Amino acid sequence: MTAFPHTSQSEVMKFGSSGLRGLASELVGKPSGLYTEAFAWRLAAGGLQPKAKVFIGRDLRDSSPTIAANCMAALVVGGFQPIDCGAIPTPALALYARQHGAAALMVTGSHIPADRNGIKFYNPQGEISKADEAAIARYAAERSDAYNAPPAIGTALPGHHDQAITAYRARADDILEPGSLSGMRLGVYQHSSVAADLLVKVLQSFGAHVIPVGKSDTFVPVDTEAVDPTTIAKFKGWARDFKLDAIVSADADADRPLIADENGDLFRGDLIGLATALFLRADSVVTPVTSNSGISEAFGFTVLRTKVGSPFVVEAMEASYLPEKIVIGFEANGGVLLGSDCSIHGKTLTALPTRDSLLPILAVLGIVASTGKSLSRLRELWNLPACASERLENFPVESSRSLMRRLADRDALQRFLAPFGTVADVDETDGLRTRMLNGEIIHLRPSGNAPELRCYSEAANHERAKAIVALTLERARAISSTNETGVV
Repeated sequence: MTAFPHTSQSEVMKFGSSGLRGLASELVGKPSGLYTEAFAWRLAAGGLQPKAKVFIGRDLRDSSPTIAANCMAALVVGGFQPIDCGAIPTPALALYARQHGAAALMVTGSHIPADRNGIKFYNPQGEISKADEAAIARYAAERSDAYNAPPAIGTALPGHHDQAITAYRARADDILEPGSLSGMRLGVYQHSSVAADLLVKVLQSFGAHVIPVGKSDTFVPVDTEAVDPTTIAKFKGWARDFKLDAIVSADADADRPLIADENGDLFRGDLIGLATALFLRADSVVTPVTSNSGISEAFGFTVLRTKVGSPFVVEAMEASYLPEKIVIGFEANGGVLLGSDCSIHGKTLTALPTRDSLLPILAVLGIVASTGKSLSRLRELWNLPACASERLENFPVESSRSLMRRLADRDALQRFLAPFGTVADVDETDGLRTRMLNGEIIHLRPSGNAPELRCYSEAANHERAKAIVALTLERARAISSTNETGVV
């Protein structure tokens, strides 16, 4: 990690693919207040008036209430009026702020482990840009030595949790027609998501028979791009025991959906994104390079690929916007961003250019209901290349950087990937996405917000794709542990 001037190593936070991230033990102290002060400075520089409202939300991590309190105190000192929205889905907070032309701040580490946390920042236009992130990081670095933590707020702040949830539910009511999920049996994996109970209520409101499963009193990090075998085994058991048509869930802050089919098999994020694009009849789709390569113009929409991270998707959606055209973005984790208003069932679904889990969950289930086809059958019909993804956890950031530097050399990359054949070409948009002569794809990418190395693959079948990921990560770990520069 690169230290900013005047800042000790332990105080440095890092902006990843979506928001600021760091150890929870550090964020509960100085950094949460310091970076919120920097955010307030950026808002004021952008023209936000004194005493303007800033909506604050959080996930269910043990550290989140303390961090949120620090952030609210810093906003008061910065001249703004924080509005406490409590434990709430990130997209619900973002929608409510957007409806009020207000800024927002969400305390969440999303899918990463409980010992880490983060902050997502929204200006009145939506998610902050990479330029905003850079400006906030510079301000925090320059102010670090002079920063003094503000006193705790002595009185209760205004709370708008119920109002924000009501607005989010009202938007969901426009996605499907009443009773459209009647006859469906759906499991909701609740774990420790802020959307656990909300999902149950929304699905029931459309007529589904809902069985809540797996709720936890302790925080469970759920990464929708790397679902562990133990969780998949639970899905299979629940699908069998309760005779479910699907199992749905979301990550901690509910901006990433998780869906399993009637057999308990994962319905991957890029399939979720494709289903949502078809459901909304999108004209343009923006998605990172990690999404399935089979998602193409053949489905009736234009496709634009970006680096991984919602700010990059938002930027590309804005650039590709055309009046009367529907543009959506989605990531391989399944989170869907709606870049334009669109009409559904005679109603207008308003744009929400931040990751959302509720829209894609309802879109997928809406397609199942309207076509009468199971999720496994839809997967077969769309016939995308088989994909797999996994990660090396607790893989030091410097180890990832060192590996990427080594493999940037084509000869070294060929030696590293020799078990899979011959390298045909390499896409360096984000990490190293390599296409082999046999058509298989192997993509290595350091995580943008955690000490993790991610690997994605595409192959003729799922077992082959999983085997590619497993061996690639095994070789990456071996190179890191032995500090070799050649063949393992």
